[in-house]
Amino acid sequence: MANSPQASPAVQFIDIRADQAGQRIDNFLITLEKGVPKSRIYRALRKGEVRVNKGRIKQTYRLQAGDQVRIPPLRVSEKVIITELSESLTDALEQSILLEDDALLVINKPSGLAVHAGSQIQIGVIEAMRIIRPQNSFVELVHRLDRDTSGCLVIAKSREALLNLQEQMKTSETDKRYLTLTMGRWPAQENIVDLALQKNTLSSGERMVAPDINGKKSKTLFEVKQDFAGCQLVAAKLYTGRTHQIRVHSASQSHPVAGDEKYGNREFNKRLKQIGLKRMFLHAWQLSIKHPITHEPVTFHAELPDTLKAVLKQLEGRS
Repeated sequence: MANSPQASPAVQFIDIRADQAGQRIDNFLITLEKGVPKSRIYRALRKGEVRVNKGRIKQTYRLQAGDQVRIPPLRVSEKVIITELSESLTDALEQSILLEDDALLVINKPSGLAVHAGSQIQIGVIEAMRIIRPQNSFVELVHRLDRDTSGCLVIAKSREALLNLQEQMKTSETDKRYLTLTMGRWPAQENIVDLALQKNTLSSGERMVAPDINGKKSKTLFEVKQDFAGCQLVAAKLYTGRTHQIRVHSASQSHPVAGDEKYGNREFNKRLKQIGLKRMFLHAWQLSIKHPITHEPVTFHAELPDTLKAVLKQLEGRS
């Protein structure tokens, strides 16, 4: 994996393509300048440091094809840019592809790989895919998965596809289903958890989510698939897509996800670790959408990783 220092801060001039038109200037900058605090971007807009066709604009301005955007240096410090991937990561991502066409790239995301880079993460799925697919000028995440969650992840290869799929997810036209191993026994074969969730940030900076009547509406269906001693394999269907929704909803019912170090049960995690569980047991195994171009329904299945299959086999031998 090769690194190169980012070029010294300089003013950029970007000509807006047709596929970039229609989006707000603030959203365009947030996407373009990943890692730059939003407060810095909005300050640059307020002060007129960002210009379109040499004129000042408001943050609500919608870009048009042919616009020239002047962007000042926004990064405070030099950042290392990954320009080349290791052969193992390249192979893993290439082999994880479930479907690829002109509009979509759907992968079975490996556990342990973040979907995008951050302050402590040099590279994520989206940065890696841009390196693997340099011929594609547009490669953007449609949705997110937690770093430790594996399974179906959709990447858009055009702005039209991105907007279409994001609207589908916003209006609950998609069907997302996960497989998870949870502690204890659920009271019924099918269990609905309808609890509003609220994001909180601790003094340490750690992000936590908790049930809160003032939070965002959140609903999950948990369907028991297989019984084991002290735990169950469960299929979770999302009716909403909140951060950590499955993990918090299951924990709120005293059935935390195996291997979840944030919301889980320490003793349960320790017991599963002894039989080979080295990660959180949460896998996005099925995703149904309408194709953004053909509008035909399509369903993707991501096979359960061998490491999780091995844990289930161990549990079967003990039940």
